Amino acid sequence: MEIFIQQIVSGIATGAIYACMALAIVMIYQAIHNLNFAQGEMAMFSTFIAWQLIAWGTPYWIAFALTLAISFIGGVVIERLVFKPIENAPILSYVVVFIALFAIFNSLAGFIWNFEIKPFPTPFGSGALFGGLMSPHQAGMIVVTVVVLALLYFFFRFTRIGLAMRAAAVNPESARLVGIRVSWMTALGWGMASAIGAVAGMMIAPVVFLEPNMMVSILLYGFAGAVLGGLTSPVGAVVGGLAVGVIENLAGTYIPVVGPELKLPIALLVIVAVLVVRPSGLMGRKIVQRV
Repeated sequence: MEIFIQQIVSGIATGAIYACMALAIVMIYQAIHNLNFAQGEMAMFSTFIAWQLIAWGTPYWIAFALTLAISFIGGVVIERLVFKPIENAPILSYVVVFIALFAIFNSLAGFIWNFEIKPFPTPFGSGALFGGLMSPHQAGMIVVTVVVLALLYFFFRFTRIGLAMRAAAVNPESARLVGIRVSWMTALGWGMASAIGAVAGMMIAPVVFLEPNMMVSILLYGFAGAVLGGLTSPVGAVVGGLAVGVIENLAGTYIPVVGPELKLPIALLVIVAVLVVRPSGLMGRKIVQRV
């Protein structure tokens, strides 16, 4: 029973990172109705920026805040310079651009910081908490994720810009009629998604270590969480990310065929199963079109 509880707690901690990544994916999907295949590489590049700031002597939490600001600005710039000009282009154009961004960020990180694995510091210390059920860093990941989600809830629920972004995502045409600048709401969504991805990168880096390919599997888990929860539901993305973290931990522990080596295919299996059974996800809204 102790092992079961430990795997649940550990799965929630890891799932919190998947939830952040899934939320970033959903935010961009709601803005442009396409999946950002470069989301993981953008988060990885932001994490390298944080590592560099810390290496220069910047205190961790100041580097954390600066990285979020840089990531936010970078997301807005990418949307303005890259995606704004192709907003009416075919879907294939978006896919090509996303693949290009994936390669650019991956190669640029390797060129600047090389491809050697680097340790990334944790501000939460070492040891064990709650009788060994979780490490301080796992507890810290959960706390940071909860704080981020609480801030996002407050922003989208109680601020004018947040309400405008929600309106622009749900019904862009009606939003334009009431004076909302939908284009800039999309850019803000990109910036926020980039910052949320940076949080995921900085929180998972002490666990998987820092290198240019560190976010490939995390992105797949994020996609699985987003699809499971529903690509049209930010709340569903969070629930889906947490669920994927718990599912992969339990599967790796209790299913002999899976083991730790086959955890990643579990995420892919979740994506395929949800798309077959319920394409809109557990909490996503069904899109009805008149034909």
